[in-house]
Amino acid sequence: MPKGFEPEMVEERWRVAWEEAEIGRADPDSDAAKFSMVIPPPNVTGVLHLGHALDQTFQDVMARWKRMHGFDVLWLPGTDHAGIATQSVVEKALLSEGIKRKSLGREAFEKRIWQWKEQYGDRILDQMRGLGLSVDWSRQRFTLDPDMSQAVRRVFVELYEQGLVYRGEYMVNWCPHDQTAISDLEVKHKEVEGRLWKIRYSLLSAPTKGGHDYLEVETTRPETMLGDTALAVHPNDMRYAEAVGRTAVLPLLGRQIPVVADEAVDPEFGTGVVKVTPAHDPNDYEIGKRHDLKCIQVIGFDGCMNDTAGPYVGLDRLEARELIIEHLREQAWLVGERAHKHAVGYSERSGAIIEPQVSTQWFVRTAPLAEAALAAAEDGRICFYPESQLKVFREWMTNIRDWCISRQLWWGHRIPAWHNDATGEIIVTLNDPDPALGLRQDPDVLDTWFSSGLFPFSTLGWPEDTVDLRRYYPTDVLVTGYDILFFWVARMVMMGLHFRGEAPFKHVFLHGLIRDADGVKMSKSRGNGVDPQEIVDKYGADALRFMLVASATPGTDLIFSEERVAGYRAFANKLWNATRFSLMNLGDGAEALQASADAADPSGTSLPDRWVLSRTVTVVERFERDMSKFRFDEAVQGLYQFIWHEFCDWYVEMAKVSLNGDNPHACRETRATLLATLEIVLRALHPVMPFLTEELWSRLPGDRDLLALGPFAAAQEKWRNEESEAAVRMLQGVITEVRRLRAEIGAEPRKLISLVLIAESKDRRLELSAAELLICGLAGCKEVHVAATADKVAQRVVGVVGDVQVMIPLEEVDLDRERARIKKVLARTTAELKGIDERLVNQGFLAKAPAKVVAKTRQRQADLLVECQRLEERLSAIVR
Repeated sequence: MPKGFEPEMVEERWRVAWEEAEIGRADPDSDAAKFSMVIPPPNVTGVLHLGHALDQTFQDVMARWKRMHGFDVLWLPGTDHAGIATQSVVEKALLSEGIKRKSLGREAFEKRIWQWKEQYGDRILDQMRGLGLSVDWSRQRFTLDPDMSQAVRRVFVELYEQGLVYRGEYMVNWCPHDQTAISDLEVKHKEVEGRLWKIRYSLLSAPTKGGHDYLEVETTRPETMLGDTALAVHPNDMRYAEAVGRTAVLPLLGRQIPVVADEAVDPEFGTGVVKVTPAHDPNDYEIGKRHDLKCIQVIGFDGCMNDTAGPYVGLDRLEARELIIEHLREQAWLVGERAHKHAVGYSERSGAIIEPQVSTQWFVRTAPLAEAALAAAEDGRICFYPESQLKVFREWMTNIRDWCISRQLWWGHRIPAWHNDATGEIIVTLNDPDPALGLRQDPDVLDTWFSSGLFPFSTLGWPEDTVDLRRYYPTDVLVTGYDILFFWVARMVMMGLHFRGEAPFKHVFLHGLIRDADGVKMSKSRGNGVDPQEIVDKYGADALRFMLVASATPGTDLIFSEERVAGYRAFANKLWNATRFSLMNLGDGAEALQASADAADPSGTSLPDRWVLSRTVTVVERFERDMSKFRFDEAVQGLYQFIWHEFCDWYVEMAKVSLNGDNPHACRETRATLLATLEIVLRALHPVMPFLTEELWSRLPGDRDLLALGPFAAAQEKWRNEESEAAVRMLQGVITEVRRLRAEIGAEPRKLISLVLIAESKDRRLELSAAELLICGLAGCKEVHVAATADKVAQRVVGVVGDVQVMIPLEEVDLDRERARIKKVLARTTAELKGIDERLVNQGFLAKAPAKVVAKTRQRQADLLVECQRLEERLSAIVR
């Protein structure tokens, strides 16, 4: 067995072994209870990033844990066609060849995307294998698979027939870069330092006495004024009451527009007068409908000024803005400008500034679907972790708007609607109509989230009544990031309830995002992203997995730390070496097999054996409890503390006393306990660190099947022994104190010293005497004297642990060195005490400092007084 854990030497071997054994394959004919999850399908355009690694590691931990508990586990993998993202990637590739999408044509372009998908689309699946994910590879799905497409079409048609899908003209978020509408959720608003320009509009007809000759408007978008069809004021704003109903003149173009009153106007903003541009602002669009105003589009779908923009036609909207400001200034219509911070909408995908545009699109009427989804969350059919996410879900579902589901793309699920251009009729049908009818299919495709919203049941064969659908729907848990609660989770809930009559999952665990050391969200554009494959290559998949799970506290984002990954790599090596030690001490051949047999029910009569077996009961119990509450972080931290600090640091060291002793019976018992504990450790740790544990498991004596297919850790309740735990805690304190005192007096590590332990309690003295071999072995002592009282004349170095005094006779000490050391510590302690004394007589400090600070300072003063007294006593005890 190598002296250290080398992940690269074992990972590929176990990946292959697991896949060949089909450890992730679900069995719908099984009599076992089922546990099912679907993976949030990553985009085929991407490569695995740390967000994927975090999300998928959580799921794999749960899948392996449930599988080891005897569940029939289905963890269904898949990838998403990712409409805009994939089309953009392929378009860029074509442009590098000098080919434009439109010149290629739709059919040929779709063919190129399929070719690209076959070549690159499975990269992320290979990386998933690298993390050791135990998905059911036999059920792998792609959102554009033929049966998945059939499910999408069925849903669209049924929603249309139920009046929940409709086509209409409405204002949408338009991305000029990608040339498509996008949903509200795909728009990210950023605060920018902009400008407010004040523009004067003349009023026709003579004003009444004290009335206005003109109105002034402040706007952040002068370029849209070319599409103004009214000015508006609030109906209760008496400043402008006489202007309502009059006619204003649009600067630069001279168009006459009415002045209207509408309650949507905020009289406190700017001048209290707003320009109304129904074609380019959502609020103005609503005002326009209420007042029957014209909708004049002046910015085209390409982001440039169109034919209705007069002399500015053909200019980019931002270029037009500068020229319009210049012309307004020249003609004295621009009467002021000032800095103004405001929110600007950007496409999350392309980064382009969003242009609100009136467009004919397909929509889902979401209110009735959202009402059912919210009811399921409120009555407990769906439970969110952390619970705070329910409030977020409730707020969004309560204020939901209709969902624009059409996209002006070529890659995706084509909308199953055909137009009769002669009659204007639209036919929505499950099957393609007869080509002889000459109908034209709607050119748009569906929003990617429409198809992924069906993922929990479309992947199981719906609309067919399949065995998998009956067995595994609804799924049990959904694990995903809180950032797609609305994008994906809410839509799955709405669709699942509507088409299956049941919520698609019972539990929703929403983890945080990954940020860098400065707390900044990781992204390619910021250049602060980390390639998880590089981390795996450097430290191994297990170390990365452990770091991700241990660092992810519910409700908070995760700060990525390579140092922590390195720390968990050291943890893996610690367990490796503890296992190597165990194997070296189990004996050869028959002895090792005997230890394996004994480990099934270790007798554990020695104190260390009773203690470590008792501790396994608590640790496994805590792990199970934390996992059931989705506290992955606490579950794995509990394992870490037990394995490193109790099993490796303490029990293995204690075991050496028996293993190296001359009592064969005690040695056999220790071997059994050591192996039994190690087996529990490996079983418990396997869901988190599968490669390491599978490798170590395979090296244990006896016939060993795959750990991944074996039962979970099973510590026996009869092992619980609180008295043994209390006794070992006391011994740990004594041994730790002896080690500290040895360091203080500068005792050489290999030097064996004498030790005196004083305890008034007879029971305590019996405990200490019984543990003499352990204390000698772990504290470097040649002898231990246990007594009820100390020799008042004897010179010694003293420490205290609870009701036990720990004494090292001064003949073991270099007196000059110890005297100098104590004086140095006493001087430092006295100086700190003096500073605190001065602070506590300072009336200014006492008057201004918070009460908690003052109390803390007084407590520190008391502690230092005790420490000074102790040091002085120890110094006076040292005489020549």
